Amino acid sequence: MDLNNIFKKTPIRKLQNYESENKPEVPQGLLKKCNKCGKGIFTEEYKRNLYICPKCGGYLRMPAQKRIANLVEKGSYEEWDTGLQNTNPLRMKGYPDKVNMLKEKTGLDEAVVTGKGRIGDNEAVIMVMDGRFLTASMGYVVGEKITRAVERATKEKLPVIIFTCSGGARMQEGMTSLMQMAKTSAALKRHSEAGLLYISVLTDPTTGGVTASFATLGDIILAEPKALIGFAGPRVIEQTIHQKLPKGFQKSEFLLEHGFIDQIVERKDMKDVLCHILDLHKTPEARKAAKEEQKAASDDLATEQMTEAVVDHLDSLVDFAPEKPCKKVNLDRAKEKTAWERVVLSREIKRPVGEDYIRGLFDGFIEFHGDRYYGDDHAICGGIAYFHGKPVTVIAQMKGKNTQESVDRNFGMPMPEGYRKALRLMKQAEKFHRPIICFVDTPGAFCGMEAEERCQGEAIASNLYEMSALKTPILSILIGEGGSGGALAMAVADEVWILENSIYSILSPEGFASILWKDASLAQKAAKAMKLTSYDLYKAGFVETIIQEPESYTLETMLEICEDLDERIKRFLKDKKKMSGEELIEARYARFRKM
Repeated sequence: MDLNNIFKKTPIRKLQNYESENKPEVPQGLLKKCNKCGKGIFTEEYKRNLYICPKCGGYLRMPAQKRIANLVEKGSYEEWDTGLQNTNPLRMKGYPDKVNMLKEKTGLDEAVVTGKGRIGDNEAVIMVMDGRFLTASMGYVVGEKITRAVERATKEKLPVIIFTCSGGARMQEGMTSLMQMAKTSAALKRHSEAGLLYISVLTDPTTGGVTASFATLGDIILAEPKALIGFAGPRVIEQTIHQKLPKGFQKSEFLLEHGFIDQIVERKDMKDVLCHILDLHKTPEARKAAKEEQKAASDDLATEQMTEAVVDHLDSLVDFAPEKPCKKVNLDRAKEKTAWERVVLSREIKRPVGEDYIRGLFDGFIEFHGDRYYGDDHAICGGIAYFHGKPVTVIAQMKGKNTQESVDRNFGMPMPEGYRKALRLMKQAEKFHRPIICFVDTPGAFCGMEAEERCQGEAIASNLYEMSALKTPILSILIGEGGSGGALAMAVADEVWILENSIYSILSPEGFASILWKDASLAQKAAKAMKLTSYDLYKAGFVETIIQEPESYTLETMLEICEDLDERIKRFLKDKKKMSGEELIEARYARFRKM
C-alpha cells in the first residue's frame, strides 16, 4: 500500500481528525509545562525534585504546606490564625467570589500560612507565602496573619522565619493593603528590639510592597537561586524608563553582588542552613539547657560506647578549658630586625591571611554578604562561627593568595561598602550579645574615584563612631599590614593585638616619604622614623600584646600561632564576660582617651 498516495488524496481536515482520534490520551495531571524552559515535565518527577524542573533546573512554585513539610520535623508544625475573614474595602465586584474560588482550589484560607514548628531542635515561628493564591499579594488577611504571628513570636521569645513570594500589594484592597506594609514592619521592629532573630527567605517572585516591607527587614536575608526580587517589576521599569533591562537584572545573583542579601541557598540545603543559623542564635538559656540535656544523656552511656560524633558534640558544648600560660612579650627581640625588614615580612605573599585564621581558630563559620545598600566587598569577609562551642562574630580583611584572588579582593583595600558590611555585622553581634573578633590586614582603604563617590570617609568615620559604643566585647588582631584609617576602622576595640612582624601606621612608608620628603625611594628611612613595628606600638601603648612569630611564618608554621591565639582569645572572652555593656564602653573610651 502506498501511504504517500493515500495521504496526498486525503483532505487535510480528515487527516487532522484521524490524528486526533488515534492520538494516545495523556492522563490528566501526568504532565505539566515548566514555566522557565517551556518543556513538558512529569508532575510527580518535579514534585519529588522539590518542585525544581529536572530539565532546566528552574525553581517552580512550591506549595506552602509542601515547603513547611520539607523544613520542619515531622508532626511539629502547629498552624495559627486560620479562618480570618477577608475584607472588600473598595467593594470590588467579583473579588469575594475569586477569593472563595481560590480557597477551594488551593486548600488555603489565604496567601500565607503561619504557625510554629521545629527545625532540628530549634523551635521557630515559620510563615510561608503561596503564589497560587492571587500571586501571594498582600491584603488585610495576609498582613494580619503575619502581624499576629510576629507578635506571638515576640511574646514567646521565638525566632521568626518568613518565606516570601508575592506580586506585592493587593490592588483589590487599595489603601488597606498599603497599610499592611507599615503594620508588619512595626511588629518586626518590636520583635527586633526584644533581641530576637528574624530570617527572611526570598523566593521567586518577591516584589512590590512585600519587598518594601517585611521581606527585606531580616537580620539575615537568604534567597533561592535565580529568584526575581525587586520593588518595581521589570515590565514596569521598562515601560517607565523605556530601556531594555540587562540580563539577570533583579535576580538573586544580581542582588548578592549588589549587597542586598546575605546568601543564596539551594532548596535542598535550606533546612540545614536554617538549622545552623538557628543553632548559632540559641539564647544562653537554650544553650545551657542543651548542655544539661547532653550531659544527662552522656551519663547513661559507657565511655567506650560513645560514638566519635557524640564526643565531639560534648566537647563543643563544654566551657572553656583551663587556661595555659601565654607567652610574655620579649622586648629583646625588637633589635633582631630593622623596621623595613618587618615591613617586607608583613607583605610577604606566603604569609597567612584572614581566611587562614578563620579556618584555624573557629568552627562552623557561615559567611554573610553585603552592606544592604550598594555592594558586597570581597576585601572584607564576615560572618558567625563557634569558638569553643560559643558563637562569635568574625570579620577579616582579606588579601588574596594569588593574582586572581588578589584582584577579586582588591589587594585587601576595602571599599566603603566593605566597611558598611563590617559595621552591619558588628551591630548584629551587639543585638545578639556575640563577641566580635576582627583580623586587620590592609595597606589602607581604597582611594579611587568610586570610593569617593560612595563616601569612603563617611564609611570609615561611622565605624569609628559606632564601634566606640558597641555593648559587646571587641578584639582586633593585626595580622599583616595595618594601613591608616582603613585599618583603624576595624580596630576600635577593647584590646588590639599584633603579630610580631605586622605593622600599624598612619600611612605606608612609601606614602609617608612622598608626602614628607617628596621622595618615595626613602621608604626605608620612613619606616624607621614612623615607629610602625609591633615593638614600637607596644611601648607607645597602642597595642596590648605582641604575638611572637616563627622565623619563617607560613601556613606550614601557623599551628603554633593558632594555639597561642586560641589561649589568649579564651582568656580575653572570659575576662570581658564579667563586664556589663556599659563597663565595656567606658573601658574602651578610657583606652583611647589616654592616647
